[in-house]
Amino acid sequence: MSNATLLLIALQALHAQGDADDATGLVSEDHVSSSADADADVVPESTRSTASSTPARSADTPKAPEDEVRWIDRWPPERNLGELGVYAGVFLPGRRLELFEADPDAPNQGFQRYDPSATAVGARVGYYPSRFFGLEGEGGAMFAETQAGQSATLWTVRGSFIGQIGLWSVTPFLTAGVGALAVSSDAVGRDVDAAVHVGGGVKLFLSRRTQLRVDLRDVIGSAAGLAEGENHNFEATAGLGLVLGRKPRAAEERRPAEPYVRPGDRDQDGVLDPVDACIDTWGDQPDGCPVPDTDGDGYADDADACVDEAGIDPDGCPAVDTDGDGLLDPDDRCISEPETANGFEDDDGCPDELPAEIQAFGGVIEGVYFDSSKASLKPESKKILDEAVETLKKYPNLRIQIVGHTDNRGRASFNTQLSQDRADAVRDYLVAHGVEQDRLTTDGRGPDEPRADNKSKQGRAKNRRIEFKLVE
Repeated sequence: MSNATLLLIALQALHAQGDADDATGLVSEDHVSSSADADADVVPESTRSTASSTPARSADTPKAPEDEVRWIDRWPPERNLGELGVYAGVFLPGRRLELFEADPDAPNQGFQRYDPSATAVGARVGYYPSRFFGLEGEGGAMFAETQAGQSATLWTVRGSFIGQIGLWSVTPFLTAGVGALAVSSDAVGRDVDAAVHVGGGVKLFLSRRTQLRVDLRDVIGSAAGLAEGENHNFEATAGLGLVLGRKPRAAEERRPAEPYVRPGDRDQDGVLDPVDACIDTWGDQPDGCPVPDTDGDGYADDADACVDEAGIDPDGCPAVDTDGDGLLDPDDRCISEPETANGFEDDDGCPDELPAEIQAFGGVIEGVYFDSSKASLKPESKKILDEAVETLKKYPNLRIQIVGHTDNRGRASFNTQLSQDRADAVRDYLVAHGVEQDRLTTDGRGPDEPRADNKSKQGRAKNRRIEFKLVE
């Protein structure tokens, strides 16, 4: 019998024994690798027959044994999960359940006892910002009968706070909440009462997206009778749920934290070294290699809808700019309406109009005066500039450019410098009265942009001006 034959038999026997390796001794990785490389092509027919009849896993079935990954650790709760579920079970009305229409003129509208059990069905929705607590809302129906044999459908709507031990795939929880308990029936009429409930249960997360759940609750409502009191109704349900928001994990994250140590499997991925194409890298594909992440965005290709483009949640695709306004959809409050680029709230992605008080300070600022051929502000300029200060303080995200202009009398170089000095003087006034300097820029354009004919006195007066321009 060749070395390869002995090797295959030994590996299969070790796999079948599992943890018994601690007692029988482990096969050296170096010995496994070297022997397999030297003699893998010499396997007689008798050995293949023996190997195929052995209950151990064959090399072409590279699935990890059940005890390699603790199932209780596979799908614990995560932050920011949603849950949708349906349930069915039994509702046990209390003997003094006060659900009836108190109308003495209507037939059969007095207090009646309900049969001690009713079928209950319903649906629930929940949001869990933490692994350890969440909020739920649910609605349900209980198909009951009175002890006189008449049908009576009970209804419930309620909200609950859930506290849970969110550490494992099996998650125990406690719940408490408030809601309404109602009846609608020809037998007892229509009635709605407030009710509180307390209880607990357990969730079993079967996969990334599914769960089973069992609930036991005490629903406490009003009691019928001369003395005030409360009536206890008990409920037991089981349900199936859909888990929303759980992120897909890359192959390395799916690797068990404390894997079963199997000899002849260097990376402990469940694929024996002779058939493992990635012998030193844990993988979850049949060839022992990890699912690749082609675009390097942290989403394995099997969970990435755009394998060649790096992307973000939830599908691994890059963010898009639906309305073409330069803001990607995750940062755009109005993804189907382009932003109005007007210097006002240009970072929210929504169209908008400038408020009237901002429009008043766009363009030429009438009422700003300077001493002749100087950059010193005249006292009458204070009123309009103080109004500008108040507007800029009210809208702290506004940024403006202050532009100075002159007429064409005198040297062009002198006028250009004068216009710059006057723009700076306006800026300094605004800063001195509480406007942040980094929101203000200045520019002096001298006589180069006249708005009227410089041949007349009135035209030259119009050309000597200060303008505010909103910066986008």
